[in-house]
Amino acid sequence: MRIHSAFHRALVAAGLTAALAAVPLAQAVAQDASAQSNGSMQSSNQTVPGKVDDAWITTKVKSEFATTKHVHATDISVDTTDGMVRLTGTVGSSKEKSRAVHLARKVKGVKSVDATGLTVSPSSTKSTTSEPASSSTSGM
Repeated sequence: MRIHSAFHRALVAAGLTAALAAVPLAQAVAQDASAQSNGSMQSSNQTVPGKVDDAWITTKVKSEFATTKHVHATDISVDTTDGMVRLTGTVGSSKEKSRAVHLARKVKGVKSVDATGLTVSPSSTKSTTSEPASSSTSGM
């Protein structure tokens, strides 16, 4: 059963990676083709590779999130500009936030990670308050 679920997870991750990588790459190829037909190939070649690199970094970061336990990839948005990754969204705990930042930093080509837009959900901060402890002491 474990082998089946691991295989299923790997298959889903591979499909997600392929799907997310195909769109930006197709856009870059289309931009390159239109630049060649317009005669401005030299200026286009300087910008398109950077866009492809950023799209690839974004895809790899999302793929890492999707294949890692305790990181909810659907709640985290990833945006990459010039190798700088910005994470936004909501996570369940500060540990999940740290894990997401760590995973993003491990991706090849990432220069820095900005997680200021990644917030811990109020439900996780509520569980760390001392309110239940004070109510249990008042009952004694």
